[in-house]
Amino acid sequence: MSHGAGLDSFVLLLRRDVLLAMRRRSDVLTTFFFFVIVVSLFPLGIGPEPNTLRAIAPGVIWVAALLASMLALTKLFASDYADGSLEQMLLAPAPLALLVLAKVLAHWLVAELPLILIAPMLGLQFDLPSDVLVMLLWSLLLGTPTLSLLGAIGAALTLGVRGGGALLSVLVLPLSVPVLIFGAGAAAAVAVGQSAEAQLSLLAGFLLMAVVLAPLGTATALRIMLD
Repeated sequence: MSHGAGLDSFVLLLRRDVLLAMRRRSDVLTTFFFFVIVVSLFPLGIGPEPNTLRAIAPGVIWVAALLASMLALTKLFASDYADGSLEQMLLAPAPLALLVLAKVLAHWLVAELPLILIAPMLGLQFDLPSDVLVMLLWSLLLGTPTLSLLGAIGAALTLGVRGGGALLSVLVLPLSVPVLIFGAGAAAAVAVGQSAEAQLSLLAGFLLMAVVLAPLGTATALRIMLD
């Protein structure tokens, strides 16, 4: 199959998934408001002490983003599995890993990108200075695609399994811990006047490895689950 045809399949599937997600706005809004509510509850529960709020803010926002990602990932392949589209993807001439990458990118654009864009505004509740907010935005932009790629493997392994949502969390959350640590650590480093170059480099490395390996692992898992 030519590279041009593979790219066309990638773009068509990406566009299809984004359009379908926009038609199911309730799913998108559920993830968005879950993230907003979880982050907003911490300042109310902990109190107005600025130093405490600034210290916990990066971790709170990152954990909320991770949990929101898990909430959205349960349906990554579910609708395609239910209507038979997934079997057609396996038979398509385009590499399955490339199609998986298109679906993960669509998931990130619809479910994760709005959370990233609202995160700096939510960070104001924690009295975060502007440089920390900017670093938080950069760390989320680098880290959340890795969460989606890792989650795709779990979503494929739990496809069609009863109680798959809970099992998905058990499989994916441990793998996401390094991303969570370095993502929150980047903003925390800037907050104390240190450089976050090391954390950002590690997040970029995680993302590069995930882009290369996760679609292949997900494609293999989908073939196994559908056999």
